[in-house]
Amino acid sequence: MNLATTERRVLVTGASGYIGTHVVTALVRSGAQVVATYLPGTLPPPDLRVGVEWVPVDIFEDDVLAVTGRVDSCVHLAWLAGFVHNDPIHFLNVSSHFRFLDSLVAGGVKQLAVLGSMHEIGYHEGPITQDTPTKPLSLYGVAKNALREALFLRFAGSDVVLQWLRCFYIYGDDERGQSIFAKITAAAAAGQATFPFTTGSNKFDFIEVNRLGEQIAACILQTEIAGVINCCSGVPVSLAEQVESYIAERGLSIRLEYGAFPDRPYDSPGTWGDATKIN
Repeated sequence: MNLATTERRVLVTGASGYIGTHVVTALVRSGAQVVATYLPGTLPPPDLRVGVEWVPVDIFEDDVLAVTGRVDSCVHLAWLAGFVHNDPIHFLNVSSHFRFLDSLVAGGVKQLAVLGSMHEIGYHEGPITQDTPTKPLSLYGVAKNALREALFLRFAGSDVVLQWLRCFYIYGDDERGQSIFAKITAAAAAGQATFPFTTGSNKFDFIEVNRLGEQIAACILQTEIAGVINCCSGVPVSLAEQVESYIAERGLSIRLEYGAFPDRPYDSPGTWGDATKIN
């Protein structure tokens, strides 16, 4: 694909969501023409209405390309109940995600960037590469993993550029998120002096959501790097260190109550993404 950035029409699903707003911002900043979907009956974010073509469409029910017209590539972020990892809706919707993406390719779209998750991997110690075996432990992870495998089988040997964007531990934009960082922010705002915590010793790969948006935009605006791409920092940091740093940076008046909860037995003592491809 040799289109200049200013000529490239990028379709973004889930564009008004937690990650989507940051992807749209990064794409607009890069000069791309952004076509952003949102569910009929809702409203797009008011601070992102300039420079973005917002389209109300149900991607599972409607002929999306008939509504949007030509698009060159798609960033597929839309996903229900992303923070509820054992909701049955994850697996119930896999075929709908597959059908939607397959219809885009049938309509002439030759580049797909689909949001994945490190939850596809399951329990793992050490760095996660594009080739790390998967054994998901939640319905969310199972569904993402199934969609990834189905898409790579479907488009193997074709001219479709398929990018599977495997994301890690996301924080930031905390009023819109549901992570532990958002919960700590809410607890501090409510005047709580302490926050019940684990030992915080497990190490993870944390990435701020606006940085993630930049990484996703960088992926879709090029076609040479494809396949599984870890969207991550590549640096393992203990949960305690990350949260303490978060509290200090934001000047929150709250203290962690270490050991109030046991560490979860299914959490790895340390796992992170290999950032070679994204870098």
